[in-house]
Amino acid sequence: MNILITSAGRRVSLVRAFQTELRRLVPEGKVFAADANPVLASACHVADGYFNVPFLNDMRYIEELKNKCIENDIRLIIPAIDTELSILAKNKERLENAGIQAVVASPEFIGKCRDKRAIHNFFEACGIAVAKEYGKQDFPLPIFIKPYDGSRSVDTYIITKKEQLREHHFNNEKLMFLEYLDHNLYDEYTCDLYYGRDHLLKCVVPRKRLAVRDGEVNKGLTVKNEIIPYLRQHLSHIDGAVGCLTSQFFKHKSNNIIYGIEINPRFGGGFPLTYLAGANYPKWIIEEFLFGKTIPEQFECWEENLLMLRYDDEILVHGYQG
Repeated sequence: MNILITSAGRRVSLVRAFQTELRRLVPEGKVFAADANPVLASACHVADGYFNVPFLNDMRYIEELKNKCIENDIRLIIPAIDTELSILAKNKERLENAGIQAVVASPEFIGKCRDKRAIHNFFEACGIAVAKEYGKQDFPLPIFIKPYDGSRSVDTYIITKKEQLREHHFNNEKLMFLEYLDHNLYDEYTCDLYYGRDHLLKCVVPRKRLAVRDGEVNKGLTVKNEIIPYLRQHLSHIDGAVGCLTSQFFKHKSNNIIYGIEINPRFGGGFPLTYLAGANYPKWIIEEFLFGKTIPEQFECWEENLLMLRYDDEILVHGYQG
C-alpha cells in the first residue's frame, strides 16, 4: 500500500504528512515522490524513494508513470500541481485497471477550476458572489487584472491610475479586468475543503492569509468564522470533487459579505497549517482509498487561532555531480 506524490518539488511537508499517516495505518508502507528532475526536488530527498518521469506533455508520461507505480507497489497517486490534474483525470480508468488510484477530481470540474471565468460561473450558480468583470474599454479604477488561466499570482496587477496601464493589459486576451476588492475592507482566506468519494463536503478549514510569497502563503492563521457555515450551505456537494480542494475567498471585515475567487482541486502549498491544526486529510484519503472507509463530517476537529510562520530550510545532497 505505497503512495506516490507526483511533481513533488518543494512539497516536503506534504510528503512527511503522508509518511506519518501511512505508517500509522500501514507500518511497512512507503511514500514515494516523482519529479521531472528529482535530484533537484527537495521533497524527493525526504521521501522513502523517488524516480523521474517524463514531462507532462510527453506522450510517454502516463505509461511510464503507470509502470513506475507497478514496479514500486504504489496504489495511490497524490498530484501536487495544477497542470497534471487533467491528464491524470483523463487517464483515471487506465490507471485503475492497473490497480492504481489517482486522487483527482473529474475532468469536467478540473476544467472549470482551470478557467477563472468558468469558476466564476460555477460560484454564481452556487449562490456565491464573485468580483465583477469589466470590459477593457469601460472600467472603474482601481481595478485588479489577472489571467483567466493563471497560477502563483503570475501576471497579476493592481491598477490605481490609468498611467499604469500598458498595451499588454489590453492586447493579452487572457487578462481579465476585475472589480478590485480592497484589502483594507476585505480579509483574504485560503480554505482547505475536504470532499469524500461521495463528493460531499466533510471539512472546511479557513486560513487567513497574513503574508504571501511567490503566490503561496508565508504567514497564515486558522480561523473559525462565518465562512464555514456559508460553504456548508453553498458547497455541500460538488459533482466530481474529491480529496483536498484549495479555494480562495474574500470576506468583508464588517458586513461579512463573502466573494468566491478561485478553486484549485489539489493540495495547496499552505496545507501544512490545516494538517497541523488537526484536520487530517492525508489520513482520510488513505482510509477512503486504501481501506474503503466512508469519512463522516468533521467540521470541529481542528484548532482555531493557530498561527503558521514559514521559513526556509536546507536539504543537502552529498556527492552531486550535476
